Amino acid sequence: MVVTQLNLQLRFQGRKLRGVRCELIRCPRGASPETFLGTTCQVTAPMLLSGLGMMAAGLLMNAVQRWPVFVEVKDLLTLVPPLVGLKGNLEMTLASRLSTAANTGQIDDPKEKHRVISSNLALVQLQATVVGLLAAIAALLLGVATREGLDLSKVTLLCASSVITAFLAAFALGVLMVCIVVGARKLGLNPDNIATPIAASLGDLITLSILAVVSSFFYRHTDSWFLSPLVCLGLVALTPLWVVIIRRNPPITKILKFGWVPIVLAMVISSFGGLILSRTLSEQPYEGMAVFTPVLCGVGGNLVAIQTSRISTHLHTWSTPGVLPPQMKKFWPNPCSTFCTSEANARSARILLLLVVPGHLMFYYIICLAEGPSVTSSKSFVVLYLLAGLLQVTILLYLAEVTVRLTWHQALDPDSHCIPYLTGLGDLLGTGLLALCFLLNWFLRGASEWIPGPP
Repeated sequence: MVVTQLNLQLRFQGRKLRGVRCELIRCPRGASPETFLGTTCQVTAPMLLSGLGMMAAGLLMNAVQRWPVFVEVKDLLTLVPPLVGLKGNLEMTLASRLSTAANTGQIDDPKEKHRVISSNLALVQLQATVVGLLAAIAALLLGVATREGLDLSKVTLLCASSVITAFLAAFALGVLMVCIVVGARKLGLNPDNIATPIAASLGDLITLSILAVVSSFFYRHTDSWFLSPLVCLGLVALTPLWVVIIRRNPPITKILKFGWVPIVLAMVISSFGGLILSRTLSEQPYEGMAVFTPVLCGVGGNLVAIQTSRISTHLHTWSTPGVLPPQMKKFWPNPCSTFCTSEANARSARILLLLVVPGHLMFYYIICLAEGPSVTSSKSFVVLYLLAGLLQVTILLYLAEVTVRLTWHQALDPDSHCIPYLTGLGDLLGTGLLALCFLLNWFLRGASEWIPGPP
């Protein structure tokens, strides 16, 4: 079905017709234009839900960092951002691909829907297995580069924990994304506004929970040296099955062949954020940083994934790969045009940017209620924290506009190639800016203590 909207304006002078303005808007597959209020409502509710999920993940991380396995195996903390970032590399990318397929009518036919869904889920499972193993290797290499010595039992524990966590989290979130996209399509909602925030809301919590449970299990069974390698080999042995399912869908087969670079590079970028995290959590100036890290990183990655998915859907609807629309010809647009024009993409960027401060304030207040005096409540920290969130999201939204244009110009799918880079960069920016906030607040608090009061 194609919906066509006709806007007709007639200009009269007295009783005489002096001018006519006609605007024809063609909406393929029944996708009608979105209003400012409609977009805001659809984005706000999932974002708040995702914030609650990320706060729960932050509280969980603040607790598990003191577990014996995390104290003994320091590289597990380095592993947290790349594993948590898999929701951006895999699940949010999956949600974006399925949202585009829904908005362009690819899943309206039952046979086509089954083929699209099964091939996408198989791709995610294969990518999760490989990237989980690579994330463990990257964490080990970064650990070796900064410390001396390498314990073989810890190596197998780290690899097994990473692979199982990535595999189980990808399966759970992948099935959930399918249900959300199909349900949103039936309810007449835009999956671009809903699916990626919900992936972010549960991704952090599910991934951290699985990592904590699995790593603790292997830590308690370190005497069974064969257990960890056996689990890794069992999951790797499923690779041929996933390849057979993926080959039923040529576009997904293309992603299997050429879509590894953004996922692997995003994992490496997130690993540097993990290195910052593992080096700061035990230091006094950064006390309490663990609870805020998933929130700041998650909000930025969440919002940029929504914007990237919306721009990608816009290009899939109104253009062909390799050809940019006239209003998007510049590869490096003026930053003002990203936020200040009347175009649909700029309007959604403004909406997302306006949600940052009230969203973070609400999340900060709930964290203070949950954690009590262990969370810093100084006004200087709150201001620094909000500025860090605004700076992170502003940079990411602008880079989303740039990367989507460059990717589309190369006839690549932005859903699969842009979101991993941007969410990985969001993790690195969020962790780095948050560490800077804690450090500056520590200096300001120390300086205020040295300033003598009035006589």
